[in-house]
Amino acid sequence: MPVTLSMPHGRFGNHSAGGRGKGRGAYSVGCMPLAIDVAGLRKQYGDKAALDGLDLQVSSGEVFALLGPNGAGKSTTVEILEGFRERTAGDVAVLGDDPASPTRAWRERIGIMLQSTSDQLALTPREAITHMGRLYPNPRATDELLAAVGLDDKADAKPRTLSGGMRRRLDVALAVVGNPELVFLDEPTTGFDPEARRQFWTLIEGLKEGGTTILLTTHYLDEAEYLADRIAIITQGRVAALDTPAGLRSKATDAVVTWTHDGEQRRAVTATPTATLRELLAATEGEVPDLTVTKPSLEDVYLQIIGGDK
Repeated sequence: MPVTLSMPHGRFGNHSAGGRGKGRGAYSVGCMPLAIDVAGLRKQYGDKAALDGLDLQVSSGEVFALLGPNGAGKSTTVEILEGFRERTAGDVAVLGDDPASPTRAWRERIGIMLQSTSDQLALTPREAITHMGRLYPNPRATDELLAAVGLDDKADAKPRTLSGGMRRRLDVALAVVGNPELVFLDEPTTGFDPEARRQFWTLIEGLKEGGTTILLTTHYLDEAEYLADRIAIITQGRVAALDTPAGLRSKATDAVVTWTHDGEQRRAVTATPTATLRELLAATEGEVPDLTVTKPSLEDVYLQIIGGDK
């Protein structure tokens, strides 16, 4: 299935810091321009702080995942970045502009994939993509996009005949029909079976290969680990950890060593598994029965970071 969704390159370079509203300096980090730049973001609901000084930067062309328990502030953050919700305080720039004052030209540069966009449609995939494309000055060709998301053989199917996975593919098509530089994906694979999720991941990889910046929210840690260049874990309205998937895993130092001794299962949790293995080998003639060394997973690190904020 063809999946590469090519996007024009180099458009960020035409936007300077001067168009950022409350911008905090140059619209770049080193040689890499920023698609999203957030500092001190706050959102207050009465006495409750949904966001409490959140800082975030997403580079052009990056796949960036937001993780966190329910109520941590993920949805509020994304809605502010999309221009759908006002902030209480802080500086925010999305593609160089303040989303609190969105223009039509700015809207044309972003794509938004909500949790159930296509579920509300009474149109076929071809009709929906063609209709949505008319809202943009430089839309992708309908047939090309149908093929790219794997819906060319379902182009004229009635909405009720599409599976959940097919509807989510249509949601992606609707989000990128305008050739956006930045796409927001909100829980894109909720309810998918394992095969459909893998197919969807391939589709997202095609978006990245085409140069699109992607901000992803998900509850699936394996999805974030597979797709994201970097992951931010949000708790209590702040970024509690931000790193690559491998960098986050490395924050948990303890490994679990298990083996069998005299017919009994033994287990050791240790920050020095190599030293533990040396001791076992020295005390054992031949092979150590049922020996395994398990390093912490991203899920282990995530649960450790969010602590009681569940």
